[in-house]
Amino acid sequence: MKEQIYPKNAWYVAAMSDEVAGSKPLGRKICGESIAFYRSHDNEIAAVLDFCPHRGAALSLGYVEDGLLVCGYHGLKMGADGKTKEMPLQRVQGFPCMKSYAVEERYGFIWVWPGDQTKADKELIPHLEWAVSPEWAYGGGLYHINCDYRLMVDNLMDLTHETYVHATSIGQKEIDESPVSTKVEGDTVITSRYMENIMAPPFWKAALRANGLADDVPVDRWQICRFTPPSHVLIDVGVAHAGHGGFEAPANKKAGSVVVDFITPETETSIWYFWGMARHFKPEDQALTDSIREGQGKIFAEDLEVLERQQENLLAFPDYQLLKLDIDAGGVQSRRVINRIINEEIAQQEQANPSKRSSGKQQSAPLQEVSF
Repeated sequence: MKEQIYPKNAWYVAAMSDEVAGSKPLGRKICGESIAFYRSHDNEIAAVLDFCPHRGAALSLGYVEDGLLVCGYHGLKMGADGKTKEMPLQRVQGFPCMKSYAVEERYGFIWVWPGDQTKADKELIPHLEWAVSPEWAYGGGLYHINCDYRLMVDNLMDLTHETYVHATSIGQKEIDESPVSTKVEGDTVITSRYMENIMAPPFWKAALRANGLADDVPVDRWQICRFTPPSHVLIDVGVAHAGHGGFEAPANKKAGSVVVDFITPETETSIWYFWGMARHFKPEDQALTDSIREGQGKIFAEDLEVLERQQENLLAFPDYQLLKLDIDAGGVQSRRVINRIINEEIAQQEQANPSKRSSGKQQSAPLQEVSF
């Protein structure tokens, strides 16, 4: 039996709302599940297995007509419940029902539950205050990256790499020189780093100027990374004029944002990475939003090459024992949360189906666990 490496009984971001529009479906693999997303009746989002029960064609290559998903191969029409409704000159109502998925459109994203559909609870979708408050502005994008989703979690829970990977934008030597603290609160892992009385790097100098603040004076900088299952990382970042309280400084003394990272596994070695920045200053300035999105997109593109080459190396050297340092604590603790949730899912599956017991637990993470 194939071993499980990601939680499936969870809400994942599958797409941005504007990716599914009009009569064209979107085909996307989420946690190994091939899913066709489309607009059903009254523009409601629907999701079904991307598989036509007639000849196995991909339904996402078809189109939507009268709220039904029409297969582009022979015209079979499927409803949002996964049931075949009709087909030209054919009697198809007895076709087996295909899998449909719990799906919800919220905050400008399309969320999907790829696992046990009886466990899907819309109340479990995280609340995103920045997505509903007029005091915030958001701009973001999507990257497809060929790496294990846990490598991206590691990357975001340890921002030491900024000094080297992002040297021309957000990196600076003070990141290396400032200690990191890690704590676990239930299923949430938090790593934080504070830098006091330093000069802002180029990206944050621009943010200070955009907020009407001087960029040539010392600042206090913060990075507070929060991992929550299954694979979401939200990071409070920013700078404030030194001596005014750092993260707690008044709005007229700082430029602060939340880096948004929704990491959705596609396969064991590929992800859909929904990235963005929610800004808590000058939310009405669309030009600023566009500028920050462009700059942030370039920053994350630098991570892409590093992560894909890292994945290649890990596959090429599967027996190599990687070094483990205290800066890895955030990633290690996040993996422990993930592993526990996967093991709980496996135990529930085995209890429900004792004849289908798995041969083992989930695959070990590429970075071995270590006590801190």
